[in-house]
Amino acid sequence: MRNVTGRQSNPFDLSPSCESFVPGYGDANADFHVVGDHPGVHGGADTGYPFTEFEASERLQRALVDGGLLAEAGAPPTVNGTFLSYLHMCVPEGVPSRADYADQEAMFDSELRAITAHVLLPVGERATRHVFAKMSARPPDEVDVESQHATEIPGSGWLIVPIKDPAQWSDDDERALVDRLHELRDRDYVRRADLGRFLPDDDPYMVR
Repeated sequence: MRNVTGRQSNPFDLSPSCESFVPGYGDANADFHVVGDHPGVHGGADTGYPFTEFEASERLQRALVDGGLLAEAGAPPTVNGTFLSYLHMCVPEGVPSRADYADQEAMFDSELRAITAHVLLPVGERATRHVFAKMSARPPDEVDVESQHATEIPGSGWLIVPIKDPAQWSDDDERALVDRLHELRDRDYVRRADLGRFLPDDDPYMVR
């Protein structure tokens, strides 16, 4: 099943209970889903697009261009089978509380599962902890973004590629991410299981 919406900004009409927010942006049928923290960390409060405005977020966009996930950087970027969104889409006053994140968790998770990208790319520790907790069998206390940056971690129906916060990148970190994205796109990264062995004939039955 594929989503039929052609909208790129907030394709699922998510409306959090806040005056200003930065909705998800990109291809609703994306194979790659880049997950950030909130607009105060990764930008977009003024432009309305995730991963914009801040120097570090623009560096991330350039790496995604070099890795083939974006066709062009900008506000908005030109996506290439990619979706970008935040755990906490509201523009916060200060640092969101644990309750603030919890209030938006169901909205984020429903968007993530509606897109059903094959590869999740959480940016920074908080996003990576959430993805580990909800989309993998790994406990969130195993998150070590420094050592896990640009590595591949099997999830529950997803392949997870953690990304160190770009504000802390070295040149080697940037190259490692670009190289990983090229390597992924050059092979079959789709996460599927063949349930055909449970059926009476020999036909494959591939599911997520």
